[in-house]
Amino acid sequence: MSKQWNPLLKDAIELHAHSAPSIFPRRQTDGELLKDVSHSQMGGIVIKAHEGASYDRATLLREQYPHLQVHGGLVCNLFTGGVTAVSVDMALRMGASIIWMPTLSAKQHQRYFAAHSKPNIFNSEEALDDTYEGLTVVENGRVKDEVKRVLELIAKHDAVLATGHLEAKEVLVLVEEAKKLGVERILIQHADLGIAPLTLEEQRHLASRGCLIEKCYLACSDDFNDLTITDMANSIRGLGAEHCALVTDYGQAHHMPVVEALQSFIEKLLNEGMTEAEVQQMVVHNPRRLLVK
Repeated sequence: MSKQWNPLLKDAIELHAHSAPSIFPRRQTDGELLKDVSHSQMGGIVIKAHEGASYDRATLLREQYPHLQVHGGLVCNLFTGGVTAVSVDMALRMGASIIWMPTLSAKQHQRYFAAHSKPNIFNSEEALDDTYEGLTVVENGRVKDEVKRVLELIAKHDAVLATGHLEAKEVLVLVEEAKKLGVERILIQHADLGIAPLTLEEQRHLASRGCLIEKCYLACSDDFNDLTITDMANSIRGLGAEHCALVTDYGQAHHMPVVEALQSFIEKLLNEGMTEAEVQQMVVHNPRRLLVK
């Protein structure tokens, strides 16, 4: 018997999902995830891979699922070349839709996991010692020159800039420089997640600059417990659904599959009084506006 999916998943695009292959245990392979995306009548998905590129995986998946919007890109972690024009230029020429700023290699990420005594499997033990502090994109209050070159490339290709796991003050400076250099598509990642949170006032400011703000289900999970579903619904109301995207950041082996998680997120927000129109705005219209040229 086929699974019954919530009709509000129709045409939805999930902007933040993980699948195998990965250094982490994942619940599904790319193929298994795309089957769920297709069967639920979603419109598409973004494959994010902390470990490297996902634009090539997305290309192959689009051949199998030509009716879906399947997107990938490059996460600018240390082991993918860092935030460098050389690596980003090649990714964009190869069809990357999104360039993510550092995640696992970000200084903020390193700081968070060190403070929470969580195991660090994110860096090469052979290449780095205990003094490594992580990547930043800002120095002395200004965006680094190499990062500016990356932003220029993103603008040239009309790609999406995603903020990764940068700390709030870096995000604010980066966005202003990106706007100055002509970047039009900006995604503020899991703004409520404890790894690199933004205040509601900071989120409002970024929304006023034309950025789309991720509202991330993982922040409400037992992994983080950074806020309740009620808190999440209130934060969305505080910004306006027109500025938000519902994402899961799921794919971890111990969680439900990504599409089931997105369905659960939708249903819990409906129970908090959000309207179907607001949900469609955040899972269909806003992601499509961000991605589709």
